[in-house]
Amino acid sequence: MIPQLNKNPIPYLLNSGIAINYFTKRDLLNESVDNIKKIWVLPEVKKLLKNQNRDGSWGKEGGYPLYHNKLIETFKRFRLLIERYELNNNHHQIASCSEFIFNTQTLEGDFRGFIGDQYATYYTGEVTALLIKAGYIDDIRIELAFRWLLSIRQNDGGWIVPILTRPPGGGIKRLISLTSSPADPIEPDKTRPFSHNCTDMVLRAFAAHPKWRKNPSALHAANLLKSRFFKEDAYNSYKNKNYWVRFIHWWPNLITSLESLIQFGFQADDPDVQKALQWFKEHQEEDGSWHTSYFPNNKISKKSEILEKSWVTLRITKIFNSFKSI
Repeated sequence: MIPQLNKNPIPYLLNSGIAINYFTKRDLLNESVDNIKKIWVLPEVKKLLKNQNRDGSWGKEGGYPLYHNKLIETFKRFRLLIERYELNNNHHQIASCSEFIFNTQTLEGDFRGFIGDQYATYYTGEVTALLIKAGYIDDIRIELAFRWLLSIRQNDGGWIVPILTRPPGGGIKRLISLTSSPADPIEPDKTRPFSHNCTDMVLRAFAAHPKWRKNPSALHAANLLKSRFFKEDAYNSYKNKNYWVRFIHWWPNLITSLESLIQFGFQADDPDVQKALQWFKEHQEEDGSWHTSYFPNNKISKKSEILEKSWVTLRITKIFNSFKSI
């Protein structure tokens, strides 16, 4: 039982499949478990690893740049393999995949190709975090990514996605043109306010690294992030405040933010953190679980709900287990 919760999620988690059972026993019940490589050979992991290209990617060439489609498909699989099943570069396919991703890094340090030639600050943060967890914590290329991220902060200390906040003349057609054909990256207007969505994804990299999570600029940005809980974003992309309680995919929400804040050393008595934890307490189901989304009228397929609900519940329970009291 997690003492801070009114309902015990452990029985639900223990009956949610081999992988969830494994992580529940290891991380929540402190029981001895088999080597993690037992998880690496599960059918769902083998499915994610299937059909890898020779260059370490997944998917087919296409989009702009030509490796764009492969980068997106590779990112989707890499994220699950690292975050969910804890594979790392001791697995030859992860090592190969990691090098494919590193090959999209520019000399400046950002990862390019997610939105054409434009700066993808948010994806650079997320990809850096995944590569750290994959075993590249001491790689000089990781250091380069951190230095680039710090160089492109807003004056208030957070981050934005420059092209989404400074569209040039020409409207949506011009915006599409700048992300689907060769174009110089739009530089950020650093006087504009930060985006909590972008800042959440960037901070995942800092939270994942023992040295960089102590950086004063990162800690300042973490304070900015939590100050925005349950509020609208400053920009149109994912602006609605209800995205805070939409827990599917990799987009920012209360779970992703709290997971980072734990690594930065924030405690449960922090007023912003307490507000988020209280929301989870109030929305727990009778069986101890949580839904994948509480976004009004935001339809989630029944299949996605069934597949993802136990993973969402595991992550939330681990958050409460980390915050010892509220």
